[in-house]
Amino acid sequence: MTQNPLPERIVIFDGVCNLCEFSVNFIYERDRTGKFTFTPSQSPLGKMLLQQHQINADSLDTVVLVTNNKLYSRSTAALKIASELDPPWNGLQLFSLIPSAIRDQLYAFIARNRYKWFGKKDSCMIPTGEIKARFLEQLPPES
Repeated sequence: MTQNPLPERIVIFDGVCNLCEFSVNFIYERDRTGKFTFTPSQSPLGKMLLQQHQINADSLDTVVLVTNNKLYSRSTAALKIASELDPPWNGLQLFSLIPSAIRDQLYAFIARNRYKWFGKKDSCMIPTGEIKARFLEQLPPES
C-alpha cells in the first residue's frame, strides 16, 4: 500500500488553546488559495511530525510550520505563515527584519500566558464546515 505524501505546508498547533484556535481560523480565512493544512499537536500525525524533529508534543508552546520536511517554530513559523497569507497580511513578514532572539522573547511571553489570557478547552478543537477539509487529522470529542 502506498502512503499518500504529506501536504507541503502543515501548521501544527495546540488543539486545546483558544489563542491557537483563533490563529488557525485567522490563517484559514486569509489563505484563499488553501496553501496551509492543519493538525493539532495532540493528534497522532502532529505527535509524529514533532517527534521527527525532536520536539516534545506534550510541552509544545508554539505554533509549528512543517514545510518540505523542515520545521519552523515560534516567531519564525508565524512570520513564514504570514508571508504566504493574502495581502495585506503578508506584509507582516517585515517583522522578520527584527532579530529572532528579540521576536522570540515576545513570542515566549505570550505563549507562557496564553491559557491565562485566552483560556483553554478540555478537549481538542473539532473543526466544522469548510475548514474541516483542511485538517489532516483531528481528535474525536472526549465523552
